[in-house]
Amino acid sequence: MKHLPYFCRGEVVRGFGRGSKELGIPTANFSEEVVDSFPSDIATGIYYGWACVGNGDVHKMVLSIGWNPYYKNVKKSVETHIIHTFNEDFYGEILSIIIVGYIRPEKNFDSLDALIAAIKGDIEEAEKTLELPEHQKLKDHNFFQMNNVNSVANGH
Repeated sequence: MKHLPYFCRGEVVRGFGRGSKELGIPTANFSEEVVDSFPSDIATGIYYGWACVGNGDVHKMVLSIGWNPYYKNVKKSVETHIIHTFNEDFYGEILSIIIVGYIRPEKNFDSLDALIAAIKGDIEEAEKTLELPEHQKLKDHNFFQMNNVNSVANGH
């Protein structure tokens, strides 16, 4: 994956409203503008890495880039699930992410339960893989020290 690690920062916007409600797996969504700033040849699929909301702590995350075949999206989206429990929504906050690795391609699922099981498997893989020393060092990257709050793609 030639684009990894990939650094991105942008405002959290309202998504489709199904991450928390239908899946029980809340996601933070980037605006179309931020999604459009991703390299056009970055593969769609599921990735893992690090995420930080505002000036908060850095947490493990999984991320979906693509059209979400189960939901038949017409617009490409970038949806981040931060592996941490937040007490409240953070729409309008700045989300900084470092995409570290690739888990699997996007695919369609026969049922919502199958989709949820796959996402839970992705989360387990991310939690384990991000413990590797080469990934741990990115958790402390100075990209997460937010001096510049503007939307930045690969701006490290």
